[in-house]
Amino acid sequence: MPGGVVDAAAKGVRLERHAALLRRAAGAKQLVSASSQLLFRATVLATLALVVLFAVHYPSMLSRSFSLSAAPASGASSSRSRHSHRSLLGSRPASRWSAAWEREVRRSAAPRRDGALSVLVTGAAGFVGAHCSLALRARGDGVVGLDNFNAYYDPSLKRARQRLLASRGVAVVDGDVNDAALLERLLASVRFTHVLHLAAQAGVRHAMRAPQAYVASNVAGLVALFEAAARHADPQPAVVWASSSSVYGLNTQAPFSEEHRTDRPASLYAATKKAGEAIAHAYNHIYGLSITGLRFFTVYGPWGRPDMAYFSFARSIVAGEPVTLFRAADGSDARRDFTYIDDVVRGCLGALDTAGRSTGSRSGRKRGPAPLRVYNLGNTSPVPVTRMVAILEKLLGKKAIKRVVTMPANGDVPFTHANVSHAARDFGYRPATSLEACLRHFVDWFVRYYKVDIRGGNVLAGKTAKRKSMAMSSAS
Repeated sequence: MPGGVVDAAAKGVRLERHAALLRRAAGAKQLVSASSQLLFRATVLATLALVVLFAVHYPSMLSRSFSLSAAPASGASSSRSRHSHRSLLGSRPASRWSAAWEREVRRSAAPRRDGALSVLVTGAAGFVGAHCSLALRARGDGVVGLDNFNAYYDPSLKRARQRLLASRGVAVVDGDVNDAALLERLLASVRFTHVLHLAAQAGVRHAMRAPQAYVASNVAGLVALFEAAARHADPQPAVVWASSSSVYGLNTQAPFSEEHRTDRPASLYAATKKAGEAIAHAYNHIYGLSITGLRFFTVYGPWGRPDMAYFSFARSIVAGEPVTLFRAADGSDARRDFTYIDDVVRGCLGALDTAGRSTGSRSGRKRGPAPLRVYNLGNTSPVPVTRMVAILEKLLGKKAIKRVVTMPANGDVPFTHANVSHAARDFGYRPATSLEACLRHFVDWFVRYYKVDIRGGNVLAGKTAKRKSMAMSSAS
């Protein structure tokens, strides 16, 4: 055959093969596209199924995870006062909220001075919530608290804080932040200028035992709060809420800055708080909610949480029980940026005072962008946990029985260290407390509340919940 004919035939064969390859590639592309669409639809359907399942079963899960009942009364008068409070401010179906309930809520929410705020404080019977509520009330702001008094730690301590708040004129509604009807009723009863959202499931290690409780409180609860504020309040309040320094997770840059990456959480607790920051961005963008997140660094002080290290160490030292101290894998002591409650309260109030207005409305329209902020609230001076134990030993007059172990992989991190330059710039946050001086404030309260005889190292029977000397620290 002539060379030209052979070349043409060969070229034809190559073209045929190329066309076949193109047809197979196009078929594969169509298959991948169809598969992707099918996977996307399956994912959406699975997500919707999970949402429906959660909505159907959530009340029962909530009742299993949280105890809403009060602790046993220590006396007849306490029992009567608690019963009276529950009958007036307890959570109930919308059709049963009484005129007296609404009058009490409005009374507590009314500011005492011109230009003051009216603030709904969730988690008001908690450690930070109670201190902030008292500080707001002391300067003339209106305050209404909300708390479910769950049994993560002794509810009697929360009830004691509630009684202290009541003595200062702050009403605390007994209910859960996931109760949408209750939130809507509160926001319909009062035109709150701000919401200080501190209700959350705390604790890094506990998340390994009760993960659902963290999703229910820190994710679903935050969404419920944002939903109510964005779509049922008129006007929309500005929201300040508690994130956590735990979001820094495996970050090794120090001190921790708001510019550092927070996409590597070391615990489920941290992951729920990081999810909360992403959810805050969505509600700010879609609904024009003014939202400020505060990353707390190891808060301590009087009326604190019994699960926190300083608190549990004090109890163990007094009881003569071992204190477990963690060391990092390299043998160094764990260090924490311990932040005194007074400094955190000043930071919370500063964030409230400088929060810009929300720009949305119940109709879903927003006038423009609203503020979206996040700040560290720490002490800026990390201290070895062993140093904190040594101070407690001195203040309690008794040596601790120490058990030193390598830090397990349960969500804890070897150190925390806050950079607070943004908070200092925007609302004058400047922590000015020493660990030793402020641990003394805690020990003074601890000794009074639990009737500890530090001379003999014994915890006397009963608690001093009814004593008038039961005052908060200078933050109140």
